[in-house]
Amino acid sequence: MTRRHQQIAEELRRAIADGTHPVGSELPSESELALAHGVSRGTLRQAFGTLQSEGLIGSRQGARRTVLSTTPSQSFTELRSFAQWARAGDRAPGGLVLRSHRAKATEAQAAQLQLVTGETVLHILRLRTLDGEAALLERTVYAGWAAAAVEALPDDCESVTQSLYETAGVVMSHGEHHLDAVAAGTTDARELGVRRGSPLLRVRRTTTTAEGRPVETSDDRYRPGSVVFTVRNSVQANPLVRTAAD
Repeated sequence: MTRRHQQIAEELRRAIADGTHPVGSELPSESELALAHGVSRGTLRQAFGTLQSEGLIGSRQGARRTVLSTTPSQSFTELRSFAQWARAGDRAPGGLVLRSHRAKATEAQAAQLQLVTGETVLHILRLRTLDGEAALLERTVYAGWAAAAVEALPDDCESVTQSLYETAGVVMSHGEHHLDAVAAGTTDARELGVRRGSPLLRVRRTTTTAEGRPVETSDDRYRPGSVVFTVRNSVQANPLVRTAAD
């Protein structure tokens, strides 16, 4: 059952998206919204916390919450799967495995997954969609110990992260992400419906369990216009690290 603060967050999310609360405007006060929804301020603050984590609203001490964006974004301080992020924005996520095969890990893959060079890994090429439209192409390499659980999932699995947790107890707790731009190759162009050579946003990520055991490493390429990564930082808190391009 959906909890009350989640229902309130969804109502406010829709009001922001449809322009009832435009970017730059202030939301009604806590007391006004708590009265309107018939809930305590504590419940309302949980809803605010959800919207803040999505980058939709911001807050300053002594001031009302301000609308920052109409599109939910993913914070770099939390780890969310593609499906979780999509649903938070009221989008329908989808996925389809295009190719799958096992192979020996290269030296680079072994280093990323903390394996011995030559150990077996699983390669998955997966197309991700938003509302039925191609959004990104994932080239994921899974550590051998997780391969069987991944192969057992249906090719159109909506959320690999959630399914691995439910079927094999694998919890992906930590992620490292590197963002850059690349030109679309032949496969990218065909599957994402763009011209070869078109610029794509690339996110290279490695995900580990709570114990630090690598589960996967991936090269994710986003179709132009499908997603926006928003970074908000301050002089008090800046979790981002700037590194030189490879």
